[in-house]
Amino acid sequence: MPAIALDRLRREFGSLAAVEGLSLDIGEGEFFGLLGPNGAGKTTTLLMLTTLLRPTSGTALVGGFDIVTQPLHVRRSIGIVFQDPSSDDTLTGYENLKLHGMLYHMEPGLRERRISEVLELVDLTDRKDGIVKHYSGGMRRRLELARGLMHRPRVLFLDEPTLGLDPQSREHIWDYVERLVEAEGITVVLTTHYMEEADRLCDRIAIVDHGRIVALDTPAELKTVLGGDVITVRAAAPGLDAVRALGIAERIERQDGAVAITVRDARTALQPVLHAIGPVESVEVRPATLEDVFMHYTGREMRDVSAEGGWAQRSMRLRSGTR
Repeated sequence: MPAIALDRLRREFGSLAAVEGLSLDIGEGEFFGLLGPNGAGKTTTLLMLTTLLRPTSGTALVGGFDIVTQPLHVRRSIGIVFQDPSSDDTLTGYENLKLHGMLYHMEPGLRERRISEVLELVDLTDRKDGIVKHYSGGMRRRLELARGLMHRPRVLFLDEPTLGLDPQSREHIWDYVERLVEAEGITVVLTTHYMEEADRLCDRIAIVDHGRIVALDTPAELKTVLGGDVITVRAAAPGLDAVRALGIAERIERQDGAVAITVRDARTALQPVLHAIGPVESVEVRPATLEDVFMHYTGREMRDVSAEGGWAQRSMRLRSGTR
């Protein structure tokens, strides 16, 4: 049985369909990425999968439990790390974890063992008695990872877990996430606007736009759709018809005043492409990336702020087991 199974899941807001009949299986132990621009439906999908939003139609099972008819079972089987801080900054790290364990009705002995285990996993044992408001952003995010794992969930939802962190802290969080997944053997669903993060961590990725899945595969296979290398050229009057006539361009797209030409191998294609395109102002050559894939399928860049937010505001209802 898959860890998560969606069958024609749909959510409407008045006349607007935010999610339009998603069908998808996510396997046990899979690290799955859900990517999409603001308003694409990814956050609405996560809200439904975590029982915080009721679907208009369709079904979904999380950890083998129905999100509509068995919401409490779903909530006991999942963990969440929100994109906005949701820990109590007036408590210590230890106290936050203890409170979480109490909300999940964990037996005291098991609760203390799990607090020790998850603190060690995220390297916060020495800071467990520190007040959270004095934690750095990276430390606080690590605490929230620990909290999300306290009750040994079958599925962990990570909603932009590195949003707002500096590059060094982001790198450390990635290391912790990889270690946690290996140690706990759980299924992870990640949303992120950092393409390199999804490329590094995810076994498979679904790109969602306008409430539908527009691409689904491994990061490597998604990148092969575009070819091997991207030649980006700025020119006053690029000879694109001449470039097309060469028969070596997999894709030609205009981007922010430049032209991106995707080819199988820039080592052999660069010279004839430049000759065909005419006088250029600048040229850049690089391998195709997941960002290129995202742009190809959605036609726009991912922005920093989620338009579908609301996770943190709903967090206490989820952790207390109420609707």
